Amino acid sequence: MFDLHVAVISDVHGNRWALEAVLRDIKRREIAAIVNLGDVLYGPLDPSGTAQILVDMDIPTVLGNQDRILLDPPRGKERVPTLDYVLNVLTPEHFEWLKTFPMTLVVYDDFYLCHGSPDNDTKYLLADVTEAGVSLRSSDSLMKKLETVEQRIVLCGHDHVPRSVLLPDGRIIIDPGSVGLPAYDDALPFPHVMETGTPHARYCIVTRNEDGWWMEDIAVPYDWQAASDAALTHGRSDWAEWLRLGRA
Repeated sequence: MFDLHVAVISDVHGNRWALEAVLRDIKRREIAAIVNLGDVLYGPLDPSGTAQILVDMDIPTVLGNQDRILLDPPRGKERVPTLDYVLNVLTPEHFEWLKTFPMTLVVYDDFYLCHGSPDNDTKYLLADVTEAGVSLRSSDSLMKKLETVEQRIVLCGHDHVPRSVLLPDGRIIIDPGSVGLPAYDDALPFPHVMETGTPHARYCIVTRNEDGWWMEDIAVPYDWQAASDAALTHGRSDWAEWLRLGRA
């Protein structure tokens, strides 16, 4: 068995400032392999600048639900100003790049990549949201959701909260958290908030060596005030606060 080091990023959401800081840290650690779990460009920040950084890097990337809406935008009341902003600043090249993202992906033999759950990019895998709040999904429920997945390491994003879960059969589910959005609120399936508590850019490193699998959660400082200011400029005071505080 050879050593393998993989940096896992997810949910950049057009936050160029956070992405640049994370990529610098990955380079400093001399990690060549990077995978991306989607929701790359959507957000009231710098989607075009984010795309320009990533489009030529050839990073294995899966499609997030908010990448998908850029390719098939809703109409009518579901159309929001932030979506129009992103659609207007992206170039045809950027849209062609988004079209290359698969829904799920297997890399390095042992890694299964999805954005949310394997069968639905809008459903959390690890987080169970009920009327009572947000909790970690049970092992039995996770085993059922992953019954068609054979890979040893399952990588998922979407809920923006970094954590790892060991399943009874030895598989490991890893959520790296969000590079670009440390907190948010949502109304579905029940009103809830997701928050990390700090504004840092998050990613993780997964290492395989003779001792087994290692998971390292990384929190990277960056100019989150610049990102917060960009959100305000583009009409999103809620994003500005989430970015500045890491709280929803």
